[in-house]
Amino acid sequence: MQDQNWLFAYGSLMWDPGFAVAERAIGTLQGFHRSFCLRSIVYRGTPEHPGLVLGLDEAHGASCRGVALRVGDSDWPQVIADVRAREMSTYAYREAVLPVELADGRRVEAITYVMQRDHDQYAGDLCATEQARIIASATGGRGPNRDYLYNTAAHLAELGLPDPEMEALAAEVRKLST
Repeated sequence: MQDQNWLFAYGSLMWDPGFAVAERAIGTLQGFHRSFCLRSIVYRGTPEHPGLVLGLDEAHGASCRGVALRVGDSDWPQVIADVRAREMSTYAYREAVLPVELADGRRVEAITYVMQRDHDQYAGDLCATEQARIIASATGGRGPNRDYLYNTAAHLAELGLPDPEMEALAAEVRKLST
């Protein structure tokens, strides 16, 4: 297994990493699924009106296809510090080093951020209708929550990783936002 400065991206890090990427590869992480399970009180919502963002939610038999990002050695210390500041702002995630299988068959150990179900921002029990209602109306420091959803769905499709549930959620949010 290769392990050299890899991050596993499943949400906005795929399309807005904020750092130089030395190598990008489609990858699969077993045992987790991408889910709008985190109430966002900073980036896509506020404490008074939380939005919803993606988290990796652990589930037996699940898998998540995303993007493995390798960072150059000289950039790694600053990049990992910046990513930790971004992803751990409210400690709703835990940082984990997990095996990711790349599309070319390589296996790497990648840092990723996994939802902590016991955190007060966990929202894994919301139905799609409630998710759409929240996403359509929330805005935070990085802009409207719906833009996060639309960008993520579009980039997954561009990467050849369509997500029918996310596409249906985006369609519902578009209806609510018009």
